[in-house]
Amino acid sequence: ANMVLISLQSVLPGAQSANDGFLFETTTSTPVDELIDSLVEIHNARLRSCLIADAVKGLAMYGVMKRPEDVGTDHVKEITGGNVERGDNYVEDPSGLRTGNPPDEKMAEILNREVRALEEYIHKNQVQNQVALTLPEITEKINNVRGAVTMAYPMGLPEWDLAHLALDGSVDKLKGTYLGGSLIEAKNASLWTCNKEFRRGQLVSDRLGSCNEKTKVVAKLTTKGSGPPAREPVVSETERNAMTAFYFTRQEELKRLAEADEDDYLNSAWADPKGMKKSLQGLDNVKAPGLRF
Repeated sequence: ANMVLISLQSVLPGAQSANDGFLFETTTSTPVDELIDSLVEIHNARLRSCLIADAVKGLAMYGVMKRPEDVGTDHVKEITGGNVERGDNYVEDPSGLRTGNPPDEKMAEILNREVRALEEYIHKNQVQNQVALTLPEITEKINNVRGAVTMAYPMGLPEWDLAHLALDGSVDKLKGTYLGGSLIEAKNASLWTCNKEFRRGQLVSDRLGSCNEKTKVVAKLTTKGSGPPAREPVVSETERNAMTAFYFTRQEELKRLAEADEDDYLNSAWADPKGMKKSLQGLDNVKAPGLRF
């Protein structure tokens, strides 16, 4: 069986654009049901990893979360006569969600180091780096974060702490967090590429045909029955902005031309028949060496 590289497009919480996703290696002989299950597992694991990263960074900076009934900023609590526990490393949490008593600096650095390793592995840059993700690798990095949390809090985290939920909660419990609608259930998922669906009960080769070694396809997961995902725009937002800027500049040149001499336009950048191409490629200001204007 030949290898197939699936580039799955998705959006993580807080992502600035839809240009997110990950690579996954499979084979043409893989059953479609098995492929969908694997992609959904990694998709959900990346989402869990985002929640873990946010929660554990908060843990390293401000300590464990307060009981829901105790949430509130500490300085206001003190003003109203309440008691605030201040440990050796106390730093008030401006959100009022955490106690303000983080682990010591060395332990906090270990927590942040393991979180960084997890974030770097699941980052969308891995697509550009041609690194295909695997569930065992994500699981290992999550376990490393869990081990660091156990070192920092050997007695365990309170059950209401987000880090506890992120590390050990079931997918159903994660639906109560901001991940909510982003999580996917494998049984309700459909996989699409080139506006055509991978049919369950078939093999990958039934959809892609006879592939060459390491064929790469761009795919998306949707909810079963929702139809094909929206097509990607032909022109990207960056290209659209560049074209808008180019035409705006040209309009300004035309206004000036109306007030100038008849042959002045020959010195204008927009009069260059290759001007737009140069502008989009960032070559519009390139001059021959040694010349000064």
